[in-house]
Amino acid sequence: MEAESEPYVRLATLRTLHRVVADLNAARSLAGTLQAVVEGAVHGLGFDAAAVSLVRPDGDLVVAAVWEIEESAFGGPAVLLGQVGSRESWERMLQVADHWGTLRFLPHDRGWAIATDVPTWTGDGPMPVYGNDWHPSDVLLAPMYSAGGDLLGILSVDRPRSGKRPGAWTREALEMFSLQASIAIGNARLRAEMQRALARLEKEQQALRASEESFRQAFEYAPSGMAITELHGEATGQLSRVNDALCRLLGRPRAALRQQRFVDLVHPDDLDLLRRTSAEGGRAELRLSRRDGSYQWVCLRNSVVADAAEGPSFLLTHVEDIEDRKRHELQLAHRASHDALTGLPNGAELRARLARRLCPVAPPPAGIPGQAPHGAPQQGAHAAPDGRPAVEAPAPPAHGYAAPDGALERDRAAFAAGEVLQHTGVPAHHVHAVVPAEQPPGDLWHGHRRGAPTGERGLAVLYCDLDGFKLVNDRHGHNTGDAVLIEIARRLQQVVREGDTVARMSGDEFVVLADNIGREEAKELAGRLRGAILPPMRIDNRAVRVGVSLGIGWAGCGMSIDEVLHSADERMYDEKRTRGGAARGSRGERSHRRAG
Repeated sequence: MEAESEPYVRLATLRTLHRVVADLNAARSLAGTLQAVVEGAVHGLGFDAAAVSLVRPDGDLVVAAVWEIEESAFGGPAVLLGQVGSRESWERMLQVADHWGTLRFLPHDRGWAIATDVPTWTGDGPMPVYGNDWHPSDVLLAPMYSAGGDLLGILSVDRPRSGKRPGAWTREALEMFSLQASIAIGNARLRAEMQRALARLEKEQQALRASEESFRQAFEYAPSGMAITELHGEATGQLSRVNDALCRLLGRPRAALRQQRFVDLVHPDDLDLLRRTSAEGGRAELRLSRRDGSYQWVCLRNSVVADAAEGPSFLLTHVEDIEDRKRHELQLAHRASHDALTGLPNGAELRARLARRLCPVAPPPAGIPGQAPHGAPQQGAHAAPDGRPAVEAPAPPAHGYAAPDGALERDRAAFAAGEVLQHTGVPAHHVHAVVPAEQPPGDLWHGHRRGAPTGERGLAVLYCDLDGFKLVNDRHGHNTGDAVLIEIARRLQQVVREGDTVARMSGDEFVVLADNIGREEAKELAGRLRGAILPPMRIDNRAVRVGVSLGIGWAGCGMSIDEVLHSADERMYDEKRTRGGAARGSRGERSHRRAG
């Protein structure tokens, strides 16, 4: 009878094992898989209790799942749930235990091998009568390993319901079950890691979507212009994305701007500035064209948006409207450099423009010895026939280079005739030459023209002083005087050449700066200026007229700004004195009127 019942029991057990293994694979989480392991060991293998100690990332083992049958009076392993034992203590216990295939059996008489830090329990079952009876302190362990041979955990079972130590068939069934359990636990861990990875990925994607949405809103709804420029490929430099603020700023539709580049929009004068502006952290103030053809002052700030793996991806440009600030700056600069009444350049601006055209002040050529500083007496000088201090005639140059043919002789003749500029040693007829392209360079000495021909063109300063203006002020009041000055400024601007500068020095004095002009042409310009000033003006229903005294000065190489202006002022004063000094009779009076 017993021989016939064993195959039946084995078949029933196999069916039970098949069910519990199916439950292992059906679990969807690691916790569910561990619980299926302990329940399968109890219900499928005929034990009263089971526990799984799982290896933690630090190597120690923690009791992760327990199970016991309700009918059992066994004290139960539930109290052990969550307790931790060291890996070393577990390994020592496995080494001391008897090897039943892959199982480890530690009989009660070797309980000394169980370290105090290993979670254990002692059942309250009956004491053994026969040698193969189960003792309440016996321990049966089924280590579970991964496919790579790493320890995953240990399945502990206690008190077989037969009351006997497990036989060969039960041991083999427990081995097979522990192998399936290790596979299920490995799969569950893999699923758990994948779920955690998916959760992290989803979280990162959500953060990325949130970041992209934040960037999109910040980009689209920014109060100032924003643009994204491509950095690679055929579309390098093209605006791939623009916001509404930039479209409004430039008066261009989004579709049109996305076909442009900044180099297509920038003012031609600002193109080099744009090209010099670096991509990373670059900043530039320049003008961009609007749809109506006008230009808008903007401040560009660049930032490179880079990918950690692929490097720079695109260029983010912030476009700030600075039109009002620039207009204010230009207004302030205009006020500082222009006369408030007439709108003409003032004396400071005239001096600045004159300084840009003058040659640098340098010592006289080595071929003109004996030149002393301004105001200092000349060594070896003798008096000229008219009593003026004279300088020695030029000697051959000492610098090792010969002067052009005839130049030295002409300079000697000029010095002998006294035709020298005061304190310079340069011939009086020498001017700051601006030779047209079609005119041959002539005789040059150290880059400066000597003995210039009559038709040479240079830089002329025409000094204009109004005669009778004080009488207008005294008779009709300052409002009328201001109106006269405004009208004179308008008339002067109408008769000068394009590119000439008309400036108001102070009071009733005007200066015209005429570059690249010949001597005869300068005289004709002076005639036009005189002709523009002399006709009467109709102001407040009354006819008002003033006279003018004119002087023409020429800028010579080595002359300072003050010397050029003084030269023109002296010639103007000579004309006024020749005509009787109608408006001013002395230099003291002239200085007084300028101060007023």
